[in-house]
Parts: sequence; structure tokens; C-alpha cells
Amino acid sequence: MSVRILDIVEVTKPIASPIANAYIDFSKMTLSLVAVVTDAVRDGRRVVGYGFNSNGRYGQGNLMRERFIPRVREASPESLLDDAGTNLDPHKVWATMFRNEKPGGHGERSVAMGTIDMALWDATAKIAGKPLFRLLAERYGDGNADPRVFVYAAGGYYYPGKGLDGLKDEMRSYLDRGYTVVKMKIGGAPLADDQRRIEAVLGMLPKGCRLAVDANGRFDLPTAVDYAKALMAYDLFWYEEAGDPLDYALQAELANHYANPMATGENLFSMQDARNLIRHGGMRPDRDWLQFDCALSYGLVEYLRTLEMLKENGWSPTRCIPHGGHQMSLNIAAGLGLGGNESYPDLFQPYGGFPDGVKVVDGHITMPDLPGIGFEGKSDLIAEMRALAE
Repeated sequence: MSVRILDIVEVTKPIASPIANAYIDFSKMTLSLVAVVTDAVRDGRRVVGYGFNSNGRYGQGNLMRERFIPRVREASPESLLDDAGTNLDPHKVWATMFRNEKPGGHGERSVAMGTIDMALWDATAKIAGKPLFRLLAERYGDGNADPRVFVYAAGGYYYPGKGLDGLKDEMRSYLDRGYTVVKMKIGGAPLADDQRRIEAVLGMLPKGCRLAVDANGRFDLPTAVDYAKALMAYDLFWYEEAGDPLDYALQAELANHYANPMATGENLFSMQDARNLIRHGGMRPDRDWLQFDCALSYGLVEYLRTLEMLKENGWSPTRCIPHGGHQMSLNIAAGLGLGGNESYPDLFQPYGGFPDGVKVVDGHITMPDLPGIGFEGKSDLIAEMRALAE
């Protein structure tokens, strides 16, 4: 029996918060929530796939409604199915959405397509009756999914009135929940102030726990190097996104001044941009980390191309720890052997976090066997999703 896409709908939701990193504040931040409605029925319920874009990029409903959703609606239903004709083929739907688009210029359209792509994979795995991570292991991995995934706690934002005690209390709350790696923002204050913030956190971390820092692309080369020289005094998990994400020369020069692990890539939105980072950015496959986020970069269809490119260039998927803190990347990590995933324990809810009952133990979570991406296991999130399309 064939499957049809009946509709794709979007709503723009606020995820506003009075926090800031070195570059932006989140007081007016939004995201797009998308539903792909199918005519398939599983366990007595119509199959609807859901997706949303990661924080830091705004909702893209207008682009979806103007270009990408109409192309899917206008396509023949059979052209969107797999060879057996019994399930959706996200690769074919992706190709349909990208028709009449020029290459390059991967700004906001990559977010629009990546959000729809997430919903398509959710629907595809639900129709197959499998968790997405197991489906991915069977189709694109070695068949052996590892449901145990490393996660780190992202936070440490600048906040009005938040002093060192507040920062330490926040980080302690993550440790109390089972995290072993925490991350904080830098670059929104002078170097000396940031050093005091870093030292305050390092001073309260127990043995075996680590700190990562993130500049969110704020620095020019001299400032990035000044920070690198200062940060070498600390044993940090990584130094993240020092300069503009497309300034590969800055990133390459930074490697000459910072011998410890660096991380970047969350604002590169295509395989080609990721390839340019690998070719020209001085990133070192023995220690550095790649943070490409499928929800912002055309989705899993494109992420699979990126993983293949990395393999061709001698990089292991274990060096990938995606940005975004969403369950889509958790499924990719478990199914395709990534190094882990970011998480936001207290921010951007209900979109971040894990299904109800999933706990962080020794810095890892274990994926439950829920069909699709697993949104149905997170009660506050699925309630918002079902209000859109069910």
C-alpha cells in the first residue's frame, strides 16, 4: 500500500529568553515547527512527522510556504516514494524541494529545508515502525546502533545581574544532573573578566569533569590569538568558534597558536562549506571537533553527504558533536556513530532535552526505542506538536 503526503504545515514559535552570547541576544528568537501529514496509520494513529530548526537561526515559515512546500504539494505522490512504493524517500523529497534553486548561497533556505527534512525522517521512521537511529544504522551504518550517546550541557550565557556565583550555581546544577562536560560563553566581556569566569568554573569542577568555551564567532584574528594564548593555561575540552565561521584563514592561523582542541562548524550550512573548512581551516582530525547541525544545513540528506566527505578526507564521524541540542542529532549520533551531541538542559524548552524519563548518567544518555525521532516520548513537546497537525 502506497503512502502519500497529505500536507506540510508550519507555525513560527517564540523561544525568547533574556540571555546573550558574544554576538546576539535571544530576546526575540523564534523557530519554525513543521508537520508532515501522511495518510499512513500506525497503532491506530495517523502518522505525522515533526521537525523544528535549532536555536540561533530564526523561523523560516515564509520561505517554506513560498518555495519548498508548494514544490512538494505539486509533485506526483509516486515520485516521493521509495523503490518499493511503501514509504517516503526523504532523498527524493529533498530533490523535489531543491528544484529551481541555484547552488551556493546557503543562508536561510538551508534552515527551511533542514526543518522539513527532519519532519520527513520522523515520518519515514514511524511508517517503518522503527526508531530513526536504528533505521539509519541499517541503511547507512554497519547495522549496529549504539543507543548510548555522549552529551554535554551548554549554558553559561551572559545574563543581566548574573555574577560568578550564579555561573557556578548553573554549572553545578548540570553536574548534579549527570553531565561531565559543561560549556560556557566567552567574548561578551573583556578577556580578564572572561578569565575570572573560566577560573571560577574550573575551580568548582570535580575531578574527571571538563569545561568547554564558546566565542560564537566574535573575534578578529588578533583577539582570537590573545584568547588562545590565555586559554592554553587551562585544560579545556575545546575552544569553540573563535572567529567568523567562513573565515577559514583565521581558523587555520589559530591552530598555530592553540595546541589544544578547537571546535567549529555549527554555522556552516552545506557539504561544500564543510569541505572548505576541512581543506582550508587548519582543523586537526586527531583532536578537533566538528559541530555541523543537520537542522540548519539542509537536513540529514545533506548531512549524509557531509559524513561521506569527511570519510574521504580522513575524518572519523566520532569527531562530530553537532550543535543544536535536539533529538534528531541524537538519533544520528546513535545510528551513525558520531561523537555525541550538545544539549540545553534549561533553555529553549520544550524543544531541547530528551524524552521523559531519560537521564544523563556519567555524561551519557541511552536512547529509548520509540518510533521515529522519539518526540512522542517528551510530553510537553509532543503536546505542542500535536496541536499543530493532529
